[in-house]
Amino acid sequence: MKQVAAVAVAMMAAPEAWADQLPLATISDYLNDLKTAQSRFTQINDDGTIDTGTVYIKRPGRMRFEYDPPNEALVLASANAVYIVDNKSNQAPETYPLRRTPLSIILARNVNLGQADMVVGHDFDGTATVVTAQDPENPEYGNIQMKFTDTPVQLRQWIVNDSGGGRTTVILGEMTTGGQLPNRLFNPPRRDN
Repeated sequence: MKQVAAVAVAMMAAPEAWADQLPLATISDYLNDLKTAQSRFTQINDDGTIDTGTVYIKRPGRMRFEYDPPNEALVLASANAVYIVDNKSNQAPETYPLRRTPLSIILARNVNLGQADMVVGHDFDGTATVVTAQDPENPEYGNIQMKFTDTPVQLRQWIVNDSGGGRTTVILGEMTTGGQLPNRLFNPPRRDN
């Protein structure tokens, strides 16, 4: 009798947890519908330091991180590349192919989290749906762990685990979506800057 009661309690509790976990198709639809967004962010770097700033997203393919002083860096995803600009340096920006970073999953023209071997984790942590995704053809590029709340569905945080073993957490503030973001925000930096 105790076993029957335990199974009944487990069955009653399960629907509540499942109701809160967002399906992958819902998250894919949310990301595909997200055309522009702006939010304050807090970034926890691999070395434990913390930066803040504003992030701008213009899908597909574009993202801009403007950091608050004293950090004068700018990180820009545009023209299929990621540029890291250190305004305190006279050096040319560091440049990486966007497709080799886990951010390419969020910025793809068509996000399909149901694609074979893309999602390597899909959980509910009690407050948010947590999806860990990677490039299925190149898992060595690292992965991105994204947290989404529901009602309404909203991206709240991501953790990039890069190919070098580094880990960077970005926690988003209140996100403003829709509207116009000028294309000039996403212009690749000139080589002489």
